[in-house]
Amino acid sequence: MSDVKTTKKHDRLLELTARHALAEEGGGAERRERETKAGKMSARERVLFLLDEGTFEETDKFVTHRATDFGMDEQRVPGDGFITGYGRIEGRVVFVFAQDFTVFGGSLSETNAAKIVKLMDMAVKVGAPIIGLNDSGGARIQEGVVSLAGYTDIFLRNTLASGVVPQISAILGPCAGGAVYSPAITDFTLMTEKTSYMFVTGPDVIKTVTHEDVTKDALGGAMTHNEISGVAHFMAHDDAECLAMVRELLSFLPSNNLDDAPRKACTDPVDRADAALDSIVPEESNQPYDIKDVICKIVDDAYFFETQEHFARNIVVGFARMDGRSVGIVANQPAFLAGVLDINASVKAARFVRFCDAFNIPLITFEDVPGFLPGTQQEHGGIIRHGAKLLYAFAEATVPKMTVITRKAYGGAYCVMSSKHLRTDVNLAWPTAEIAVMGPEGAVNIVYKRELEEVVKTAQAVWPQGKAFTEEEKLAILAETRAEKIEEFRERFANPYVAAERGYIDAVIKPSETRRRLCAALDMLQGKRETMPKRKHGNIPL
Repeated sequence: MSDVKTTKKHDRLLELTARHALAEEGGGAERRERETKAGKMSARERVLFLLDEGTFEETDKFVTHRATDFGMDEQRVPGDGFITGYGRIEGRVVFVFAQDFTVFGGSLSETNAAKIVKLMDMAVKVGAPIIGLNDSGGARIQEGVVSLAGYTDIFLRNTLASGVVPQISAILGPCAGGAVYSPAITDFTLMTEKTSYMFVTGPDVIKTVTHEDVTKDALGGAMTHNEISGVAHFMAHDDAECLAMVRELLSFLPSNNLDDAPRKACTDPVDRADAALDSIVPEESNQPYDIKDVICKIVDDAYFFETQEHFARNIVVGFARMDGRSVGIVANQPAFLAGVLDINASVKAARFVRFCDAFNIPLITFEDVPGFLPGTQQEHGGIIRHGAKLLYAFAEATVPKMTVITRKAYGGAYCVMSSKHLRTDVNLAWPTAEIAVMGPEGAVNIVYKRELEEVVKTAQAVWPQGKAFTEEEKLAILAETRAEKIEEFRERFANPYVAAERGYIDAVIKPSETRRRLCAALDMLQGKRETMPKRKHGNIPL
C-alpha cells in the first residue's frame, strides 16, 4: 500500500515538473529562435537578467485563457503569454511582468490582464516598484471587449499606483493601440533601438486615412520618442543594456513614497573644491558653456544619470548623488538654445520635478536662463499654459529644494526656476549671476530710451540738411552710448547683490565652494517638514 502511495506522489511530482516545463516553453523553440534572430531576448530571459540571481518567484504560471471562439479552445498555453512575479534588485523587492511575443503575439487577454492587476495590487500593498517589460501586438482580437476591459483595469491600477510606488516601463518590442497608455502613465519609459516602437495608430492605418507613407521606426521608434515626442526617457542599444538601465535607475529611487532612496557609501569628500568651476562661466554673457560640465564637477564621483537626454536639450534633468544621497537635478543648458525655456523644456522639467517630489528626492536647480522663447509658434502652442506647469511643479514641491544661479536669471523665467519666492529652501548665486527683469541689451532700449533719442537728435543737428539716417548709420552713432549704458545697467542691476540685499539670495559664493555648500544644505534639510493646504488635489494647468 505504501508503495502505491509513493508511486502516486512521484507521479504528481512528475506532473508538476511537466506543467512547469510546458509553461516555460511558451510559444515553442521555433518562435523563440525567430525572436533571437531579431536581436531580442525571450520574455523569461529578460526577467532573469533583470533580477538578482535566484530571486525570481513566479506567480500565476498555470493560468490559461477562457476564450472558445475562433478555435481558441484548442490553443491554450499555461501562463497565457505573460510572465508575472516578484524578485529583488540590489536586494530590494520589485514586481515584474513580461509579455511573451511567442504566445499569441504577446496579446492581452482577460486572464493575463487579471494576472497583471493582481501583481500591481500586491505591489502597492507591500510598497514595491512595478516594472513592465512590454512586447505585445495589442489586444487579443479573438476576445473582443473583455480584452479592452483588461487594458482599462491596468490603466486604473497605473493611476492608483502613481506617486505611491515607482512604475517603470521597458518597451522591448511592439506596443501599439490602447496598450501605449499604460507606459504613458508610468514614471519612466525605456526603449530599444530597432526592435521597439510605440504608436496609437500604425503606418497602414495612417496611409489609409491620411495617405502618409511612414515607417514604423519613423512613426514610433526609439529615437522618435526620445528626441521628438518626449514619450520615452531612455534609449538602449539592445535588451541587455535596457534592463541594466532599469537596474541603474532604480538605484536612485525609493521603493515607495514613504521610504527614502538608498544612500550609497561616499568616498568623494563633501568639501572637495574644484577650482575649474571658478572660471567655467565665460566672461561674455552671450557665450555658451555646457551645464553638464558644471554638474559633474559638483556631484559625487562626477556621475550624472541623465533622463530624456535627447528631448528638449535646452534643459537637463536627471539623478545624481551628493554625499551618497540621491538628488534630482534640473538645469538650464546654455549650450543649446542659450538655455531658454520653451514648451517642451517646461513640460519635461515639470514632470521630473513632480516625480522627485512624490518620492522624497531632494531637488537641486542650476539656473542660467535668459527667459522664455519668443515667437508665434510658442505663443500659439500654449507656452503660457505649459510654462505654468513648471512654475506649479516647483511651487507645489515640498522636498528639500536648493537653487544655484550660475549666470542669467531673467524675467519670468527667474521666478519659475525654483526662486526663493516658490518656497525654495536654499538659494545660492555665483558672482557671475545676472538677476534682472531682462538682459542689459534689451533693458537699455527701454530704461535709457530718452538718452538714446537725445544722442540721435544731437547727431542729426550736425548731419547734412535734408539727409536722413540709414539704419546702419543710426546704429553706428548709438553704438558707443549703448555700450556705456549696457555696462552701467549691468553693474547696477544685472548682478547677484541686489537680490542678496533683499534676501532673495541666501549667499553669493565662490563657484568652487558649491559642492560643500550644497552638501551642508542637504544635511541641514533632512528633517524638513512642509505642509500643504487641505484639499482633494490642485488643478495643475495640464
